[in-house]
Amino acid sequence: MDPLKALADAERKPYWLDSPARPEPRPRLFGHTDADLVVIGGGFSGLWTALMAKERDPSLDVVLLEGRRIGWAATGRNGGFCMATLTHGLANGLERWPEEIDRLERMGVENLDEIERTLERYSVDCSFERTGELHVATEPWQLEGLNEHLDLISDLGLDYRPMDQAQVRAEVNSPTYLGGLWERSGCAMLDPARLTWGLREACLRLGVRVHERTPVRSMDDDGTTLTLRTPHGRVAARHVALGTGVFPPLLRRLRHFVVPVYDYVLMTEPLSDAQLADVGWRNRQGVGDSGNQFHYYRLTDDNRILWGGYDAVYYNGGLVKPEYDQRDETFVKLAEHFYDTFPQLADVRFTHRWGGVIDTCTRFSAFYGQAHGGRLVYAAGYTGMGVGATRFGANVMLDLLSGEPTERTELRMVREKPLPFPPEPVRSGVIQFTRWSIAQADQHEGRRNLWLRALDRMGLGFDS
Repeated sequence: MDPLKALADAERKPYWLDSPARPEPRPRLFGHTDADLVVIGGGFSGLWTALMAKERDPSLDVVLLEGRRIGWAATGRNGGFCMATLTHGLANGLERWPEEIDRLERMGVENLDEIERTLERYSVDCSFERTGELHVATEPWQLEGLNEHLDLISDLGLDYRPMDQAQVRAEVNSPTYLGGLWERSGCAMLDPARLTWGLREACLRLGVRVHERTPVRSMDDDGTTLTLRTPHGRVAARHVALGTGVFPPLLRRLRHFVVPVYDYVLMTEPLSDAQLADVGWRNRQGVGDSGNQFHYYRLTDDNRILWGGYDAVYYNGGLVKPEYDQRDETFVKLAEHFYDTFPQLADVRFTHRWGGVIDTCTRFSAFYGQAHGGRLVYAAGYTGMGVGATRFGANVMLDLLSGEPTERTELRMVREKPLPFPPEPVRSGVIQFTRWSIAQADQHEGRRNLWLRALDRMGLGFDS
């Protein structure tokens, strides 16, 4: 099908949020109140922090403030891949924290296990399916990378299954696949919006006071209390947890470490039984291909295909604007790639198209810190794999607020910060040249130019 025709009726909104199940917003904050802990940000980071703070100490008075609607930003726009990895993949973790990789992988699996148990405990219905992820090679040069760490994977006790061309096509039938690696238990598929709404309900049940459409405009510190000012009120608190991702932070220092990168997604109409049979996909894994510019895709519970990735777009100046949520050039490119991957689905149309902003840092996985004498904590920089890792990050923030050392806070990954980005306009030039170099590498059998090799040597190796 012609991509423009296939996209003609696609709604310009996130599929997950376009649901009658979306709850009404909680009331705005009016007037003055006090709290033991204020959590800023109503995405996964903030919701997990508020929930687990009450689980740790039910007597705590916890307030959660969200500037717009719960889950409206990255939390409600992602692909719904809930991964065990805390380091943006095994390879990135090995590159940066090789001496900790066994602990990081173990803690990541434990974190995913705890997410699954939490959903059961609070009866959160978000179509959680622990199907794993299928990593596929679509070019010969990608096969070596897929199998590079198989010995270490075995030593770590991780559940991966190497697959040749016939085996991977028996799982998901695409003529583009040359081989694959099935990460069998380290990833779950879910509906991120329904997870968000379920966590909100769990927080309310435990007594968290949630205020939506309540942006925090400023913060004052008198030495013992942090006072957060909103358009119609203020909250005075002993502790603050900041989970605002890439949006302008209350801490100016964070602006040097995080940049906004936009990611774009398509959603198909539901596949018929015959169409689904043509693709196979009986085990319903998430799928990611192995280019530097990669696609990610999965089935929904009503057998639509979510298809996203490839273009990771940085807009010069690093601004976050509503109009950047739509990029027709990328939507057409994604549709073309979809039909190349699944030519048997040439008559399938798209119902939704949207974009969202990712908080990216130079190490491509979250970093953590404290301010105001340890009374404020933050986690940021998840770089697109935060559905699961934000729960770990929330635990780190609560550990830091407690002041008691834990296995998490002793990790070098937690104690160290990423390298900052250069200031604008140099930042834009560096990022755009890096994006160009990545695209060139994919077109030349993965060969990285001098610039990318220099970034690799500095520990700044990057993919999309």
